[in-house]
Amino acid sequence: MESFKLFLKSIVPLSDQEFENYRQYFKARTLPRNSYFAEIGKTSNEAAFIKKGLLRTYYINEKYEEMTSCFCEENNLTASYKSFISQQPSELSIQAVEDTELITINYTDLQNLYQQSPIWQNIGRTIAERQYMVMEQYASVLCNETAKQKYLRLLKEQPSIINKVSIKDMASYLGITRRTLSRIRKEITK
Repeated sequence: MESFKLFLKSIVPLSDQEFENYRQYFKARTLPRNSYFAEIGKTSNEAAFIKKGLLRTYYINEKYEEMTSCFCEENNLTASYKSFISQQPSELSIQAVEDTELITINYTDLQNLYQQSPIWQNIGRTIAERQYMVMEQYASVLCNETAKQKYLRLLKEQPSIINKVSIKDMASYLGITRRTLSRIRKEITK
């Protein structure tokens, strides 16, 4: 729980005692490789802090292809946010790329935290704002950068995932074809 506590402290001033007062709401969970944290068509009842591991978020497009929208790494949060907040079936899946250790909270417990503590309301608001900025940045990158720029950004911002994910998933995340990704990778390694 120490890495989770440090993550929270990076968001708002949170004393050790304030963390301990609400620690019982959070549960450790291990997600084996290829298993799901959230699934299309099922209501997502948990949000998670990724203590260790890597998750892939994807949706199914109109051609019934998996389209990766996020690689969620250690020391970050993940959820099928729309499903979690609305308590409606998810439109995306979140799958473990490798064995992953999570710290989770369920929807009801999070709502209780918000009612009991202004600090947790502030944490929730700040996290929501940060997630929105990440999504807006991703949309901007997809629309405004060339394929090569997208790949170079991925190398710079998330280098640890390059050897962990498939070419197919990486290409769909970048919004390019596998062929284009292979060509760019060859150009860069020359």
